[in-house]
Amino acid sequence: MTPADLSRTVLHAVRRAVDEDALHAPVPPRVRVERTRPGGSGDYACAVALQLAGPAALPALEVARILRDRVAAEPGVGRVEITGPGFLSFTLAAPAESDRAVLTAVREQGLAYGHGDALRDRILQFHHAREVRAAVTAHAVRRLVLAQGARVRTSCEEEPDPDWARLGVTVDAYGTPPAPLTGIRPVPAGATAAELLERLGPDAARWGLLRAAGHDRAALGPDLLVQGEANPLFRVRYAHARARALTRGAAALGFTAETPARDEDPAAHLAHHPAARPLLDLIADHPGVLLAGARHRAPDRVARQLEAVAHAFFDFHDACPPLPAGDEKPSAAHRSRLALAEAAGTVLAGGLSLLGIRAPEHL
Repeated sequence: MTPADLSRTVLHAVRRAVDEDALHAPVPPRVRVERTRPGGSGDYACAVALQLAGPAALPALEVARILRDRVAAEPGVGRVEITGPGFLSFTLAAPAESDRAVLTAVREQGLAYGHGDALRDRILQFHHAREVRAAVTAHAVRRLVLAQGARVRTSCEEEPDPDWARLGVTVDAYGTPPAPLTGIRPVPAGATAAELLERLGPDAARWGLLRAAGHDRAALGPDLLVQGEANPLFRVRYAHARARALTRGAAALGFTAETPARDEDPAAHLAHHPAARPLLDLIADHPGVLLAGARHRAPDRVARQLEAVAHAFFDFHDACPPLPAGDEKPSAAHRSRLALAEAAGTVLAGGLSLLGIRAPEHL
């Protein structure tokens, strides 16, 4: 069960409780679950009972008990506890089961992993100045909210700069449209699109414009072009290219990725490799990061997520090589490691795509 699955499971429990007249409160559009903080109980926690206590005219602890019984019966949930004033803490089923669900979701959804319909009822109008960072940020935010099901239009205060097209930016209209607007106003780049394209090219320019939070100044120096691990953009794209190279290498050795079956050799399960845990957790959290980036109009969150995935990928790759060495024969462990490496590559490619940046298979 992924965090997104758990969120939907809790929301379904709320809806069931309301339908069964056990709870008299409006069903929220979504339920937020978060990883339990150090020292806390379980894998994830949720404050929905506290949120519903007022509308339901019940103590939060009573709301939590109503929801606990319904969530605990769902497959993939190992244990549900009530902590503090009414928090629900969830311990998922065996890690191997949860990990398998995440990798299966990535394999089946491909570059669309993490896309959803949480914003399907929203009609948005983004408006920005005739400035390159505002234009690129608005375009990336547009892609993020579209990936979450929203309908959106983007407008510029004045006629767009023709060079924006070379950065992949499109604008639906310019001037001030007669509609409620959401302004996209990051700190200006201090350079024109033409200047950035000449110095950096489109991919490095977009990364530099999007990587910093909107209230911070964008770093647009020559470091963005360095072909080395100190350059986060290079590291992200190299991790993706390396993941794709592993797939080609495995094919040459005659094997493919495969998540281990429940009854397979325990050594094949990724849960038995400490270096795999951070990467598995980041991949599981990816849908939540994309939704948060869309809700908060913050593509920088996606960029930082990709950096974290790339870092965890290389740690995993070095500790648990997905390809056999020397005369070693491919094993179930190699197949499961390759499945995780391929999932990381897919997440990196999908995230870069949402930022409007290419993910080459060779660097």
